[in-house]
Amino acid sequence: MTDYVSRANRALRSAYDEPTSLAEYVNRVFEQPLAAAHASRYLLAAIESEGTREVVEHGEELERYRFFDDPHNDGEHAVLGNTATLNAFVDDLRAIAAGRGKAETILWFAGPTATGKSELKRCLVNGLREFSKTPEGRRYTVEWNVAGAQDDPGLTYGDDRVDRETDWYESPVQANPLSVFPPDVRRDLLAELNEGRDDADRIRVDADLDPFSREAYDYLEEAYRREGRSDLFAAVTDRKHLRVKNYVVDRGKGVGVLHSEDAGSPKERLVGSWVAPLLSKLDSKGRKNPQAFSYDGVLSQGNGCLTVVEDASQHADLLQKLLNVPDERRVKLDKGIGMDLDTQLVVISNLDLEAQLNQHDDRQGFDPLKALKRRLSKHEFGYLTSLRLETQLLRRELTGETEVWTETDPDVLASRVREPATVQVRDRGGVVERELAPHALEAAALYSVVTRLDASDLPEDFDLVDKALLFDRGYVGRGEDRRDADEFAFDGDADGANGIPVTYTRDVLADLLHTDADRSHPGLPVERVVTPGDVLDAMVSGLADAPVFSDAERAEFEDRLLPAKDRVHEQQERDVLDALLADEGATESEVEEYVEHVHAWATDDTVTNDRGERVPPDALAMKVFETETLGRFGDANYHGDDPREPVREFREDAVMTAVTRHAWENRDDEFRARDVDLTSVPVLGDVLAGNDWDDVERVHPDFDPAQWPDPPEDTATAELKARAIDYLTAERGYSPASAELATRTVVAEVTHRWD
Repeated sequence: MTDYVSRANRALRSAYDEPTSLAEYVNRVFEQPLAAAHASRYLLAAIESEGTREVVEHGEELERYRFFDDPHNDGEHAVLGNTATLNAFVDDLRAIAAGRGKAETILWFAGPTATGKSELKRCLVNGLREFSKTPEGRRYTVEWNVAGAQDDPGLTYGDDRVDRETDWYESPVQANPLSVFPPDVRRDLLAELNEGRDDADRIRVDADLDPFSREAYDYLEEAYRREGRSDLFAAVTDRKHLRVKNYVVDRGKGVGVLHSEDAGSPKERLVGSWVAPLLSKLDSKGRKNPQAFSYDGVLSQGNGCLTVVEDASQHADLLQKLLNVPDERRVKLDKGIGMDLDTQLVVISNLDLEAQLNQHDDRQGFDPLKALKRRLSKHEFGYLTSLRLETQLLRRELTGETEVWTETDPDVLASRVREPATVQVRDRGGVVERELAPHALEAAALYSVVTRLDASDLPEDFDLVDKALLFDRGYVGRGEDRRDADEFAFDGDADGANGIPVTYTRDVLADLLHTDADRSHPGLPVERVVTPGDVLDAMVSGLADAPVFSDAERAEFEDRLLPAKDRVHEQQERDVLDALLADEGATESEVEEYVEHVHAWATDDTVTNDRGERVPPDALAMKVFETETLGRFGDANYHGDDPREPVREFREDAVMTAVTRHAWENRDDEFRARDVDLTSVPVLGDVLAGNDWDDVERVHPDFDPAQWPDPPEDTATAELKARAIDYLTAERGYSPASAELATRTVVAEVTHRWD
């Protein structure tokens, strides 16, 4: 327990500095100007502080800001995908921060439900909070103490005076400490501070003191003027009256969030309200005293950093009233009492807000919302169109895994996509463990993505699964068949606008996890395994009862099942084939050796043997590889070890043509097969990646797929099944139960066509 308390102490100490004087703060600002940055510049600095990483989305290579991965919280509220939208948001923010004619812009995030808009809000709050705890991200404001200035009334909101040593009251709206300086002095200070800095990095402080702080300042100024002090500003801002302190940015302090359920008058929601019992106690020369104001409105709380209006369609009445905030940067507490603001406005809504904004379009130039729409810079979120991102999202929803996948290798990502998952659920017998088999989450993610893609722009011989894979990794196919995303011209606006939301898929999977499947096995808990087939069947059957889908959508989604189901079955089939032929095939080094010998044979060249000698290609070695490893030829195709015409054509057409295309023009003095992507040669890619059912029949002639569900003891099928299940559990992440079900499914498909 002591260790945890010590860690908490260290965490708090590292987040806060000791309060300092105004003069010391100014010195710090000249050393580190971000300490006085205006809201949009500070938000931009927080986002840029985490750097970027490379991603592929929509088939396009992009730089993504790591800030949106929620790194300080292990990705708990990471915004998955929508990188192009987020980059456009940062570009807008950069223009606003530099004052390039966009100061009046209100940033608007729109999109269907369950596309990550709420996660963006949480990510922004988390990121700003953690950035403000760092030395370079410290955020500062002022606090006041009027004790010792004649017969001061205190700043106690009308309560009895407390101990003078602790009678400090912080600006309720996080006032920038430089706002204490008179405007002309502040202007000169900023000019010197910004000297030599470009527009994008300039610091602006346009806001004067907030009304609460102004009340304290004016009181102190009047008190010391009566004393005849010539150094009035120094007296007012003396360390005993004014301190500069840093604060941790969070909701209510630098971040204001207006939720859909928040109620009250527009003024209460935006700025706050007067505290009635204090009005009689606190007056200021015949008007209301700002010390009697609550400052709990969204703009007051967000001053200094970020203001978010969530579910903005519920607060449409406020949007027009927000127009003066980015324009004038000022609001009113009451008649004669105004408050300057420095905050970045962000509104978040579903698509229904757009309908409200466009309700007067038919009035053309007399549209009362025209000014508002001009100020809104729209950034639209869409459903994910990436298989790996959707799989991540499902794992997050079902298992609580928050890690953001930052790998860039497509093969590594494909391996993560296919991984199984285990989930503990509670039933009447207690807690039991359920397994989402390998490819189960992949199946759910792939089908979800396929429903979100536009089918109207598909090229010939290209289906929606191909498009999904293209968007996921930037290319489809391998070797000579590889096609990169830049070869296609898709209308990106239609992709991700509609489709099955993750919330539907999550609920379907949750129901499967809480229900035993209708199957059994004498020794394995197969009823507790959720297979890819279970997932796809449940997703399709649930469409009929889901009220979120129209009849047309249900019909469309049902039609898109087959390509997704075929793709997942191919993945399972590859696992099973690899298991059945685990002891067969060739290593990459063996294939490289064969290619080097074929190349030397075709070009009358030599190869280097184990002793470093240059020798002719080994005819016997090539023959053995072709007859035994590839299984393509027999002895009749050779004259001794020399190839006859069919073998010569195979070497020249199937091997050399592909190898030459990839290596010949770029070769150096010595050809090396390791410089060639061997998987790009179809026949060699097959032997590296696995084989097919013809190879199974050749290698295991006594195998009988009809016996697979329950093979007789001491048969070739029983022995092969045991080895295959051992391979799947050891190498591919299956449990014995899920391996049993996967092999049954795959082998059943070939039983009817087995010779």
